[in-house]
Amino acid sequence: MSDTLWHTRPETDADAAAVHAVNAAAFETPAEAELVDALREDPDAWLPGLSYVAEAPDGTVAGYALITRCTVGGSPAAALAPVAVAPAHQRQGAGDAVVRAVLDAARRSGERLVLVLGHPEYYPRFGFVRASEYGIRPGFEVPDEAMMALVLEDSAAVPTGMIHYPAAFGV
Repeated sequence: MSDTLWHTRPETDADAAAVHAVNAAAFETPAEAELVDALREDPDAWLPGLSYVAEAPDGTVAGYALITRCTVGGSPAAALAPVAVAPAHQRQGAGDAVVRAVLDAARRSGERLVLVLGHPEYYPRFGFVRASEYGIRPGFEVPDEAMMALVLEDSAAVPTGMIHYPAAFGV
């Protein structure tokens, strides 16, 4: 299915329970749902307008993508996590649609760099490449191909160094 079948928009306060439910259903444990809840409460991590939902044709929340503040070598950057799609809507384009929408919103809001720890077969379609190509590294062990970066605005040098995530990530 095409992304155009999915209406995407910024999350509203009324979506919080549905967002929690989508994240809880999409992953094996409730950890991602709890992560979103914790990030909402962290004013240093939460970036207003960068929490997006994809609506199913019936108007229910089918997909979710969140971008929060992190740093790379002490410079501001953004982290894409989690991305979740309700099981009934997986592999139908909701994930692609909501990721594209939140990345566009991040670009419009002036974010320069987005990082994601995810499936190396999935995220390159959005322009992500290995973070190590920019001299960016996590402070924990992950396969090199799974830690990826997307430069949204390249008028200045991309920061290099260690990624520091908000405390809610537990890393």
